Amino acid sequence: MKITSHEFNFQGPAGNIQATLDLPEHISQHRYFSVNCHPHSQHGGSMTNKVIHTVSRGIASLGIPSIRFNFRSVGNSEGEFDHGIGEQADLKAVVAWMENRYDDCKLLLSGFSFGSYVSALAADSLSPTLLISVAPPIKRFDFEGFQRPHMDWSVIMGDQDELVEFDAVTDWIGGFDEPPEFINMAGAGHFFHGRLVELREHIERIVTTHLDAIG
Repeated sequence: MKITSHEFNFQGPAGNIQATLDLPEHISQHRYFSVNCHPHSQHGGSMTNKVIHTVSRGIASLGIPSIRFNFRSVGNSEGEFDHGIGEQADLKAVVAWMENRYDDCKLLLSGFSFGSYVSALAADSLSPTLLISVAPPIKRFDFEGFQRPHMDWSVIMGDQDELVEFDAVTDWIGGFDEPPEFINMAGAGHFFHGRLVELREHIERIVTTHLDAIG
């Protein structure tokens, strides 16, 4: 399916937010939109990161409008880095913008690395029907007291991740009474070099299965 990407800016809690909407040529009969969060703002993370770009466009290929955006302090987004706190406010502003544009649509939420931390902590208050966490950095950020969100949840990472400890993530998700779906992309590193097509296939399968299950 043809996807067009539209870059724009709108007002957020810390000033301007820069965003890109990946818009499919044909909108699915399923009433959903997707919001996708990029990796660490102080280590080159942005909405153009190839992993979150892959995730967003993979979802858009299913006929779902999908947005990726720059957290405060990144690109043309104003404000200062806030260790995931202010970034949750940015995320909520983006969700509100999409809700206003796509009335009566349900939210799909994803994040990669730092973005998976921000999206996971905001998930219960935003109530997406599906949360996708790619390489959640559980030892690099404070997940203390994090409660499993009450929604469909999938976690994806590679067992050769050089930044996020694979065993720590598997131990973490295994500690929940209802563990999320876990996808190990064997041999893949943190940035999924050479594996982005496979990552996109996993994303499309997760979302398609979710949509088929709940309509």
